[in-house]
Amino acid sequence: MMRTKLAALLGAVACAACTSTGMPITNLRDLQSIDLGSTAKQFSKVNEATRDFTQPEEIALGQGIASNVLGTAPLLQDRKAQRYVGSVGRWLAMQTERQDLPWHFAVLDDKGLNAFAAPGGYIFITKGLLLSLKNEAELAGILAHEIAHVVRKHQLNAIRKAASQSHATEFAGMMLTAKSQNGALLSKVVAGGIDIFAKGLDKEEEYEADRMGVVIAARAGYDVYGLPAALQTLQAVNPDSDAIALMFKTHPSFTSRLERLDRVLTRSFDRFDQQPTLAARYKASVPGR
Repeated sequence: MMRTKLAALLGAVACAACTSTGMPITNLRDLQSIDLGSTAKQFSKVNEATRDFTQPEEIALGQGIASNVLGTAPLLQDRKAQRYVGSVGRWLAMQTERQDLPWHFAVLDDKGLNAFAAPGGYIFITKGLLLSLKNEAELAGILAHEIAHVVRKHQLNAIRKAASQSHATEFAGMMLTAKSQNGALLSKVVAGGIDIFAKGLDKEEEYEADRMGVVIAARAGYDVYGLPAALQTLQAVNPDSDAIALMFKTHPSFTSRLERLDRVLTRSFDRFDQQPTLAARYKASVPGR
């Protein structure tokens, strides 16, 4: 069966996100013009494969991953939709403790149903998923889930864990040669995360991102049931469909995610279920809705 271009891409390259200094990306050149040599210099002082990444290193890694994605998967050429998603995403990010990151949001012109996060605040959502959602609260739930991954540094921790368990010496060596390898180094570090992004994160981290996602969305003023509603929509999609194959591969089942959220959404959240879903604004901002 034919797979979508994005699914094929993620079988060989890491997942990520995009834009420029906090604004939604509307042109591929915004990230394709990044100097990988200069961003690789952020890694030049690393001397331990398992130590924490600094924030500049985290951002540089995210830029490298995003640049690779944008080199293969096209952006949706709709400035209004890009700005809309970016606006919603940035408002959500402001409800977290990592407001200082240069958050980036963009829509990929792909029929697959998925959303992705990369270190440093890079978030992608596909056109296919955007068209499947019914309102802004559902969009907020999806984006907030991805934002939670970045806030909790799930991808960074997975990369560091892989380095320490399987190829710490090689990983450290790559980083120590940053001054001489420059762009080649960053490419290797990005490639080092391929398996992590293609296979998905730990299930418990996905559940944690769901829990944090509903809280972030509620803080931002959205109906707290936006994410569960979006998951129910995705649950109804034929699991054999190529459009959703990657999400099934990289995430826990929708049933288990909904069951976990049901435990969280107790009476203490009831006061948030009357917050707006903003269906009309969503329909006016997303092409094809």
